[in-house]
Amino acid sequence: EHLLGQNQSINKIAKQLSRAPSTISRELKRNADQRSQKYSYDLANRKAQKRQENRSRRCSYTAEIQSYVEQKLELKYSPEQIVGVARNEGVDCVSHETIYRKIWHDKHQGGNLYEDLRHRAKRYRKRGAAKDRRGKITNRQDIDLRPVIVEERNRLGDVEVDLVIGNGHQGALLTINDRVSGLVMIEQLQGKQACEVGAAIIARLLPYKDSLHTITSDNGKEFAGHEDVAKALEIDFYFAKPYHSWQRGSNENLNGLIRQYIPKTQNIHQLNTSYIAEVEKALNDRPRKRHGY
Repeated sequence: EHLLGQNQSINKIAKQLSRAPSTISRELKRNADQRSQKYSYDLANRKAQKRQENRSRRCSYTAEIQSYVEQKLELKYSPEQIVGVARNEGVDCVSHETIYRKIWHDKHQGGNLYEDLRHRAKRYRKRGAAKDRRGKITNRQDIDLRPVIVEERNRLGDVEVDLVIGNGHQGALLTINDRVSGLVMIEQLQGKQACEVGAAIIARLLPYKDSLHTITSDNGKEFAGHEDVAKALEIDFYFAKPYHSWQRGSNENLNGLIRQYIPKTQNIHQLNTSYIAEVEKALNDRPRKRHGY
């Protein structure tokens, strides 16, 4: 607009702006005022913005992809797992960010796709450094004493354990996972007394005794029988620091996945063992990012 005001030709304007003369000519024809043919940078900018807003866009999230994504969501796959599996299967898919955007859009429209996500759009609880008021477990070995090789995650046999409690503290599930393979074990409990929990751990892990190295839990009183477990399985039992759940991150993640099948509102006493076995199998059949899906 400034150079036109100086009565400069299209060729001279193009040279000063390092553009082709045809580019300048098209700009004038496209964005000048249609009645007066006068060129204004403000009008040209508004026209360009409106043209951008109204341009047709290629829809990459096709009906086929949508159907594929929704089928995998029903299997409780995360968007990242869906993309990884699609890549392995040679199926065209969008990015996991796009899938998340579609899920949130569906939620805002009153849909329920978000209910198949692990956290269902809930926020993570903030990690705190509050004092431990749960008491001390006799002869506990702190996680600081655990061999460094466990943190490296390059050998089988380092497991984590925890409990998933039912609604109204009715029943509990013992959850066990291997830190490397991701192998999941779930055992239904009638209560969470230390003797029952210890016996369940021993019974479930005894067939793998020769392959076990360490076991790590939180500081719940239900693991007060850790010495009996360590003696029976001939392994070292370690405890994470109080309120440091990320030190057992694999097991915390597992418990969150279990909640997709057994919500907090569920009375665990009402579940039968066959359903628990189905949940365990479904979790063990999930594609793992660590193993290339």
